[in-house]
Amino acid sequence: MRFKGFALSVLPLLLPCVFSIAALTQDASQATPQNPVQIPRLGANPDDREDEAHAKLEKDMARKLNHERQVQLQRDTESLLKLATELKKYVDKSNENMLSLDVVKKAEEIEKLARSVKDKMKAN
Repeated sequence: MRFKGFALSVLPLLLPCVFSIAALTQDASQATPQNPVQIPRLGANPDDREDEAHAKLEKDMARKLNHERQVQLQRDTESLLKLATELKKYVDKSNENMLSLDVVKKAEEIEKLARSVKDKMKAN
């Protein structure tokens, strides 16, 4: 009984979070950064070229890591939405005298995944 009240009070708070995370990840995935092509100057110092190449490599690596994190966020938010939907189904099937162990496990999974998504979103 106590958990059902908890689940019912947490579910309305969780669903908008899931949808907003999904919207944020979808908006970020659709944005395409524009990078101007840099033409090396004639007579430029070889060290400058190495620095430019190193900076370009770092930028490419950062872009790749951000893309991978974005893909993982999308995957996690889809999973979070699925888990929240399953939790709602379990809660709807239960009654005031019965508390399913599945409900508790789903709530714990949602909590763990939500923390993971939050941490990934904070990462730069």
